[in-house]
Amino acid sequence: MTLHVNGRPVKRHHEGYLIDPSDWNENLARAVADMAQVPMADDLRALVNLVRDYCGERQGSPEHRVLLSELRNRHGKEKATRRHICRMLPEGDGQQACELAGRRVPLKLLLDL
Repeated sequence: MTLHVNGRPVKRHHEGYLIDPSDWNENLARAVADMAQVPMADDLRALVNLVRDYCGERQGSPEHRVLLSELRNRHGKEKATRRHICRMLPEGDGQQACELAGRRVPLKLLLDL
């Protein structure tokens, strides 16, 4: 599956994950969010950046408790709830977060609800 962003083809796994995470950029995240009909608001952008930071540092997806803790530390406790994350990503928060963050297919889903 190929998605064209800014006139450039970007190869994706059949489930929507990037084949090469280095292809990721903000425009790609917005295009994927638009296709999923998910508004790329500031809260979602912060979540995507947090997942990207975590994956870049640790080469894996964060567990849900780790993600919530980090969201709480960076953005306050009102943004660090499962309900808030599920509202932003209604089609499966772990999968959508990794897809928007430009990660490969996660071996372990980051948000096990």
